[in-house]
Amino acid sequence: MDAAVLAGIIMVVSVIIMLAIGVPIAISIGLGSAVSMLVFLSFNGAMYTSAQKIFSGANSFPLMAIPFFVLAGNIMNNGGIAIRLVNCAKVLAGKMPAPLAQTNIIANMLFGAISGSGAAAAAAIGGTLGPMEKKEGYDENFAAAVNICTAPTGMLIPPSNTLIVYSTVAGSVSVSALFLAGYIPGILWGAMCMALVGFIAHRKKYPKAEKVSLKVGIATIMAAVPALLLIIIVIGGILAGVFTATEGSAIAVCYSLILSLFYRALTLEKMRKLLITTAETTVIILFMISVSMIMSYVMAYTHIPEIIAGAFLALTSNPYAILLIMNIVLLVIGMAMDPTPAILIFTPIFLPMCVKFGMDPVQFGIIITMNLCIGTITPPVGTILFTGCKVAGVSIESVFKWLLPFFATTILALMLTTYVKPISMWLPSLFGLVK
Repeated sequence: MDAAVLAGIIMVVSVIIMLAIGVPIAISIGLGSAVSMLVFLSFNGAMYTSAQKIFSGANSFPLMAIPFFVLAGNIMNNGGIAIRLVNCAKVLAGKMPAPLAQTNIIANMLFGAISGSGAAAAAAIGGTLGPMEKKEGYDENFAAAVNICTAPTGMLIPPSNTLIVYSTVAGSVSVSALFLAGYIPGILWGAMCMALVGFIAHRKKYPKAEKVSLKVGIATIMAAVPALLLIIIVIGGILAGVFTATEGSAIAVCYSLILSLFYRALTLEKMRKLLITTAETTVIILFMISVSMIMSYVMAYTHIPEIIAGAFLALTSNPYAILLIMNIVLLVIGMAMDPTPAILIFTPIFLPMCVKFGMDPVQFGIIITMNLCIGTITPPVGTILFTGCKVAGVSIESVFKWLLPFFATTILALMLTTYVKPISMWLPSLFGLVK
């Protein structure tokens, strides 16, 4: 048997076995890939190469943005910013059907656009609005479903750690272009969920909002302006070339920290816990990225991406059908794996195939991220699903029937993003970041 084929088989089988027996994903990827290298390298050569790939994986300037954006999100989640965004969203929701549910969606989009974390949005916004919705007579499972299914918009609307990870794995893909490409798909996801909530609210006859005076509305929005300015400062600065995404992430930390101190919502003890949480999250992400470089090296040697592309082409040569199959595969993967390891493993497999059919790597980045965002709200691994249920105090079984129409809505948004190129590519093209 050819050495490349044998190495590929050993890597795939060993990773699957280790995952099946409960070995952490990062260890499974790194160890399985390192062991497979023994087929074509000496023991010392395999160990030296593995160490080199781990170092090169972490030795990346763009990746420095991740710990800063994680810290900024944690500060915002605990720094008095969430409640101001909720109040602003209530004003923006106005007289829409089921105004508190609509407020939840808008607030998730705003909070996600600032923190970049879907789980943080589900916890912060769900924890604030859930009791209010229950008091107003909303079905608690419906309220939880709305919060769960719209929290992932923050992983698309920039800044997004997931898109930063993708840009690192994909190679020379602009973080700025990815950030701009995420806006319309993220807003589309939220808008379609708002339409669905309006339909359900009409059938369920949920209460309508009381009219807010112009004076109160303006005051509420103005109170949220300092938090919303963060989006303009960070994203605007990156697009204008004033600073890089990494530098922008550091500015986000400084700005959110100053804002939280101004609101007097942070204490030294809170800050200590936030730093520890940020360090734990960052170490997990960076270690996973580092060990995935070993797998990327083995996949390049064994030609696994080409083999999988050949298998897809054996089924059909129609690019639309291949994209549909790819989406189905990614949706299934998202149900069983968190977004970061999934992007690290499957970007090298699917990206070359999509580029071959003329898809821009920026558009593929949005498609794979969107697929894996849907995975965060589906069992058995969905982190946002578990977070949203825990915050709402409901079981997954009781909320699941409410999730089904939202699943259909988000998958429709995914299909539109996949097949209608301008949804993801218009803004990057407008700013001259892609051809």
